[in-house]
Amino acid sequence: MQSGVAPSITSGSSPETTMKLTKALLVCGVIAGPLYVIVGLGQALTREGFDLTRHALSLLSNGPLGWIQIANFVITGLLVIACAAGMRRARALESSGTWGPVLLGVYGLGLIAAGIFVADPALGFPPGTLPGPPRTISTHGLMHFVSGGVGFLGLIASCFVFARRFAVQKQSAWAAYSVATGVIFFAAFFAIASGAGKVWINLAFCFAVVLAWAWITAIAARTLAEAKKNQSTS
Repeated sequence: MQSGVAPSITSGSSPETTMKLTKALLVCGVIAGPLYVIVGLGQALTREGFDLTRHALSLLSNGPLGWIQIANFVITGLLVIACAAGMRRARALESSGTWGPVLLGVYGLGLIAAGIFVADPALGFPPGTLPGPPRTISTHGLMHFVSGGVGFLGLIASCFVFARRFAVQKQSAWAAYSVATGVIFFAAFFAIASGAGKVWINLAFCFAVVLAWAWITAIAARTLAEAKKNQSTS
């Protein structure tokens, strides 16, 4: 397959320096998913009053320990953007290598914005909050929803762009994996956005989030392996 790193993308940098930077950026994508899932689920299982069957992880940004989830959003968002930059560098010689990373970068931006704009307390979390949805939606709560929506759409679109690329390269397993991730995440996001609040919808969305992060990790690791292979054969 035709993949690799441009000999010198940044003016004045050597191929070795360019490769090291590209690999470092891709490593950011490899660690972003495990970091987000471990920190998010760790809080979900230990924060008082939080219930995965009723509450979205975004609600963890509230309360005295809310800074942990805010940092989780911002740090993993930065890591995803770094990964997207690394993918774009690694695909610099491919005409199809631009939009997938760009759309993944949109997801990273959405994560950062979701950390800046905190979701409104709801459904009894944090403890002391009234049960049910918030009576009024604050500006930052609305921006959190918008930021998440834009980021999720960027991620979903990225899945399909990468799927097309893999299909062209006759990498059917990777193409199917990318399509399945995009479809499942879209369905779960649509369901959770409908506000149904059912247990199975909440759990399905949690599964979709983990699946999406696993896909990002896998794509980053694959691109990193290709970059290393290209370096060893050049």
